[in-house]
Amino acid sequence: MEWIVFICCFGAAIFWYFFSKKNMQEEMREQFQSLSFDVLQKSQESFLSLAKEVLGHQQAGSEKELEGQKKEIEQLISPLKDLLFRFDAQHREIEQKREGAYGSLQKQIEHLLQSEKDLRSEAANLASALKSPNVRGAWGQLHLRRVVELSGMLHRCDFFEEVHIKTDEGQIYRPDLVVQLPGKREIVVDAKVSLDAYLQATKTTNNEVKQQKLAEHAQQIKRHIKNLHSKAYWKQFKTSPEYVILFLPAEAFFSAALDSDPSILELGMGQNVVIATPTTLIAILKAVAFGWRQDTISQDAQKIAQLGAELYERMLGMNNDWNKVGESLTKSIDAYNKATRSLEKRVLSSARKLGEVSSEKPLVSPPQVDRVATGTSVSPEDRSLTHF
Repeated sequence: MEWIVFICCFGAAIFWYFFSKKNMQEEMREQFQSLSFDVLQKSQESFLSLAKEVLGHQQAGSEKELEGQKKEIEQLISPLKDLLFRFDAQHREIEQKREGAYGSLQKQIEHLLQSEKDLRSEAANLASALKSPNVRGAWGQLHLRRVVELSGMLHRCDFFEEVHIKTDEGQIYRPDLVVQLPGKREIVVDAKVSLDAYLQATKTTNNEVKQQKLAEHAQQIKRHIKNLHSKAYWKQFKTSPEYVILFLPAEAFFSAALDSDPSILELGMGQNVVIATPTTLIAILKAVAFGWRQDTISQDAQKIAQLGAELYERMLGMNNDWNKVGESLTKSIDAYNKATRSLEKRVLSSARKLGEVSSEKPLVSPPQVDRVATGTSVSPEDRSLTHF
């Protein structure tokens, strides 16, 4: 029983020991936590205060450094800023000019479009007007006259328009132009070819129809070539070379016909018909004008030769008359010198003796003339200049 009590008491003592120890640990833990929290709080406050102070100094230094860097950067970018301002001003000025130029260009484009519309309208009117044979003939004659004017062949001296020729059979031919050549020769130019098929070809958009009309246009020119050959203008104008010029008012008329039928040129040469466009006719007329200039130069050279021969004949006659005058002057001088010597010998010698008695003034003898043009005395130095 005592051992049980002892064991119970010993167990209770042990339990109490461990229990009190646990409570002490809890209290110590709480106190340690309280002390550590206070220390941590104070250290945090101290750290925050120190951090604020350090950061404040660093922020002040950073602000000063940043301000300095800002000034340096401003100094660096100041020229760039001025350049950007000038660039912006120039860009605005260029933009204003561009807008003005675009506006002017737009007006020009509108004007061109309107001009194109007017040109198409006038071309349509011209095509409609050219359907009339009279209008087409007047238009061709106008182009022909303009070509002649450009070549320098003036109407009143080198060519004639609308000349009417009546053949022995009573037929009346009317060439459009007769160009006068040097040597009283002539070239006949005709400009009455039909252009109806060509005008119809320019209107159509169907390629097949267009080719048909161009082929018809070539056939019209070939028929006109044969017609001109049958007229034989070189027989009506006796001084004309054996060919006639067929004038087409535009290069396109001939090129279109030649593309459709290349045999046109060979046919014309075989029929004594030369097909000429404004370019080739100007070249022909320029050659004629050059011939006229050469003929004028030749005539002037002949006139100069005649005038030179006439002048030479007149100079021969005048030279003979001048020689006669020289001979007469020589005879007069010889007679004067002979009379002077006779006067000196027969009269003045006795007169001087008389003067010695009655007068103190000497009697001077007349001078001798050594064949000079004047009757005065000439010194020996000047005789070489005035001697005949």
